[in-house]
Amino acid sequence: MEFKGVCVLLGVLLLVSCSCQQTPVKKKPPKKDTAKDTAVEELQKQVTDIVHELNILKEQQALQRVCLKGIKINNKCFLADTVTKRYHTASEDCNALGGVLGTPTSSEENDQLRDYVRQSIGPDEQVWLGVNDMATEGIWVDQTGSSITFKNWDTANGRSPQPDGGQAHNCGVLSGASRGKWLDENCREEKPSVCQFNIV
Repeated sequence: MEFKGVCVLLGVLLLVSCSCQQTPVKKKPPKKDTAKDTAVEELQKQVTDIVHELNILKEQQALQRVCLKGIKINNKCFLADTVTKRYHTASEDCNALGGVLGTPTSSEENDQLRDYVRQSIGPDEQVWLGVNDMATEGIWVDQTGSSITFKNWDTANGRSPQPDGGQAHNCGVLSGASRGKWLDENCREEKPSVCQFNIV
């Protein structure tokens, strides 16, 4: 019995010893498989496309939430911020949300924005608009630096025609008390604002 066990043990040790002494077979470098490379590239492209589509869906969902909380006018959503802030802070806060300060581009849009401001912030409030003449006095531009095509400055009789503030007033507001007319104000004043999000 003991002899059989010793023989089995010696046999196992001999096998292990032989397998350790064998020289490893050198592997040939794999041939490039262009079909596999193409398939991998195609899969990577599909993953990139899916991620891109997912990001678009996330943006659309965020816009829908904004539109549900705010108001949709033409191809834009507007969301009021009742917290009073200086122009630059209001602008930065809108940018952080993925929008810009509201800038109406037509009389209809301006009237709807005025009504929304009166309902959500107050009937006599002024809100920052995304228009300013900080770069060049008297040349009013939107937040991208493009000249504005629509203007609704208050030019009522008995009042100084707007914009009238010179270098002291470089930021535009929409006035609820002036039926949605625009005024120029000092950018350091604190006012509520409305963020604008373009629907893609």
